[in-house]
Amino acid sequence: MPRLLHIDASAVHDGSVSREVARSFREAWDGEVVYRDLGARPVPHLMAAGISARYAPAQEHDAEQATAAFLQEALVKELLEAEAYLFAVPMYNFGAPSTFKAWLDHVLIPGRTIGMSPDDSPIAGRPATLISVRGGAYGPGTPREGWDFADPYLRRILTSVFGLDLTVVTAELTLAETTPAMAPLREAAAASQAAAHVAAREHARRISARSLV
Repeated sequence: MPRLLHIDASAVHDGSVSREVARSFREAWDGEVVYRDLGARPVPHLMAAGISARYAPAQEHDAEQATAAFLQEALVKELLEAEAYLFAVPMYNFGAPSTFKAWLDHVLIPGRTIGMSPDDSPIAGRPATLISVRGGAYGPGTPREGWDFADPYLRRILTSVFGLDLTVVTAELTLAETTPAMAPLREAAAASQAAAHVAAREHARRISARSLV
């Protein structure tokens, strides 16, 4: 059975659109799942001990380095052993949540998970789904065009660094329901979320079948 690494990055549990769309994906996924909830159990930021531990023999690690190395090894193992990936990442303050960036910092290791080109990554070509959720709209012609620093960054890392075969499922205008000034956009918001749920389910079925071949 194909193994999926599913990572939720939303700090919110009840009412989180990224989590809800990810659940739609999971309902259609046919295979094993390894799940990590960075909202409930964030990993610590990468500190000096975690960096220095990468370049020192294990027998020379002090206690702080050993703890950091143990965590990094667990995260890298999850990444390398998965056959497909589901990243549910909302936009916070125009960027990706710091919890997801912290996770990336632990698993982006030259010579281990990434190389000189995307094709050099040991996970290159594996299917990945990014659930990209944002409270407003940031496309061409919108007042906030150019303010989305989450989606471009994540696409670049997941494709040009990890070499993953990435599909992005987007839900936007998620704040329309609770923001009076956005009331005229509520119909568009509902349509965006409905389309995201459909796309998530369909893509899960597609890559489950592909992984089983």
